[in-house]
Amino acid sequence: MNNFQYFNPVRIVFGDGQIKELSNLVPNHARVLITYGGGSAQRTGTLDEVKDALNTADSTREVFEFGGIEPNPEFTTLMKAADMVNEHHIDFILAVGGGSVIDGSKFVALVSHLTQDDGTVSRDQAWEALTSYTRNIDSAVDLGAVLTIPATGSEMNSGGVINYSERKAKLPFGNPLAYPKFSILDPTKTLTLPERQVMNGVADAFVHVMEQYLTYPVNAKVQDAFAESLLKILISEGQAVKANPEDLEVRKNIMWTATMALNGLIGTGVPQDWTTHMIGHELTSLHSIDHARTLTIVLPSVMRELKDSKKDKLLQYARNVWHISSDTTKDDDAIIEEAIVHTERFFKDLGLPVNLADANLDESAIEPIVQQLQAHGMTKLGEHKTNDLEVSRRILQRAAQA
Repeated sequence: MNNFQYFNPVRIVFGDGQIKELSNLVPNHARVLITYGGGSAQRTGTLDEVKDALNTADSTREVFEFGGIEPNPEFTTLMKAADMVNEHHIDFILAVGGGSVIDGSKFVALVSHLTQDDGTVSRDQAWEALTSYTRNIDSAVDLGAVLTIPATGSEMNSGGVINYSERKAKLPFGNPLAYPKFSILDPTKTLTLPERQVMNGVADAFVHVMEQYLTYPVNAKVQDAFAESLLKILISEGQAVKANPEDLEVRKNIMWTATMALNGLIGTGVPQDWTTHMIGHELTSLHSIDHARTLTIVLPSVMRELKDSKKDKLLQYARNVWHISSDTTKDDDAIIEEAIVHTERFFKDLGLPVNLADANLDESAIEPIVQQLQAHGMTKLGEHKTNDLEVSRRILQRAAQA
């Protein structure tokens, strides 16, 4: 196991009806900006529930709203929210939604102080901050979250991903100042989600675990066992929620598993490989494919292309997650391929794509993606930093031929 430091300051408030705790969690005298997405928070009553919890009889909070944050949060939209933060002297942002709303709200919290003489946020400085992963940001507006879509784990980490369509860019960022002060996880809020979003969330969490697990062994027994358990829970509960979407106990386990998949715990002290995500981001940017669906398209081809460097962990994955036993009739390659096929079948059972054709794309999509990877500096990917553009091209070619 490698050396590591682990820090996570996020207070998690989990369970049915816990939105009422906002009255205790948000400072009583705060000027609050509620951020949300396309309107589901309004339609389902969650937004009203949040506002009721904030506007208690003894509260002097002032509450403002900013809606319309996209499923892949757009830089230009977030700049409008950042301007609103300054216009109304906001000192607390409350994100109500899924990972995209929380990611976008984190970015707003980080860049709102990059103001110009007219009080608006400098777009150039905000873009520069994003392209440098926001590492140089040293102040941020306080942030809390009410999670409605379990998927990204953004509710318990300090990172996010922002889309900038005008530049054909989808870029990650991270800063310790972006940790939410708290996140409320009410599984009943997931009962109103369309099946597509639920399945996307299961897949997103699954690949988050895989990107931290499927590298090479470093004798990190706690992290490996935890990761394998999360994967098995997502497999069983993903199938269960598809069969019985009203089962709240299943929803609880999916929500907490998605949070634990990317709160930093299973990634401490181990190598990580985010190749699938980096290629997937370009598929979203160029073709507007749901983020999770880009991951299920790319992951099987990553596993096949990199099976030699990932051999030990692939065999461990086959044995401990899919319970594939070795015998005299199977060599290592056969065991690995069987595990990959099981993974593809799991994705397909959830109605998710596993190759480019499933997303109505063919080999003509490959070169523009490779060009975007080059433009965004994604030329040394993987746990060994050896996945160059040619490796990415081969991964995509496999995805086209599958």
